[in-house]
Amino acid sequence: FRVGKQRDGQRNHDRKKVASATNAPHATRTPRADALRNEDALLEAAKVVFAKVGVDAPVREIAAQAGVGVGTLYRRFPTRSDLVVGVFKREVDACAAEAPKLANAHPPGEALSRWLKRYCQFIVTKKGLASALHSGDPAFDALPAYFRSNFEPALTDLLAAAAKAGEARHDVDAYDLLRAIGNLASTGGKDGPDGMEHTYRMLDLMIDGLRFGTPR
Repeated sequence: FRVGKQRDGQRNHDRKKVASATNAPHATRTPRADALRNEDALLEAAKVVFAKVGVDAPVREIAAQAGVGVGTLYRRFPTRSDLVVGVFKREVDACAAEAPKLANAHPPGEALSRWLKRYCQFIVTKKGLASALHSGDPAFDALPAYFRSNFEPALTDLLAAAAKAGEARHDVDAYDLLRAIGNLASTGGKDGPDGMEHTYRMLDLMIDGLRFGTPR
C-alpha cells in the first residue's frame, strides 16, 4: 500500500513538473515575428480604411486590406475601439520619433519647422478619427495623456535647441504650441488640396512668429 501510495505521489509530482514546464514559457513568451507583422499590417490597413470611409468600416475590408483573416484581426484587436486606439498610438509614436531624427539631420530652426509641419499633417490625417475619440467611449480616456506624454517632450527638445541657436523665442510653451497647431489643423480650411495649402500657409505664419524678437 505504501509503495502504491509513493508511486501515485511520484506521478502527481511528475505531472506538476510537466505542467509547470509547459506553462512557463507562456508567461514570458514574446510575440512571434509573424504575429507582430500581422499586427502592423492590420494597423496600417485600418489607418488607410479609416481615412477613406471612417471608423465604422467593415472589419472584413480591413482584414482583406491587411492580407489576413478576420479571425486574426479579432485575436489582435477584440473590439473596434482596440483597433482605433492601436492606430492612434502607432501614428503618435511615428510622429514623435521623427523629432530626434530631424534634429540630427538639420539645423535647429529647420528641424523645428519640419517637425511642426509633420505634426500638423498628423492632425489633418486624423480628422476621420476625431468623432470616435470624442465619442465618450471610456476606451479612449487615456489617449489625451498618451498624446501629450509623447509630443510635448519631443517638441520641448526642438524648441530648446532652436532657442539656444537664436532661431526661436525662449518663452514658447510646447503644449500651448501643440494645442494651437492642433486647432489650426482641425478647423483651418476645407478638405482637399486648397484646404491643406491654406492650413500650411497659416502654419508658416505661426512658425515665423516663433522667431519674433530673437537676435539676428
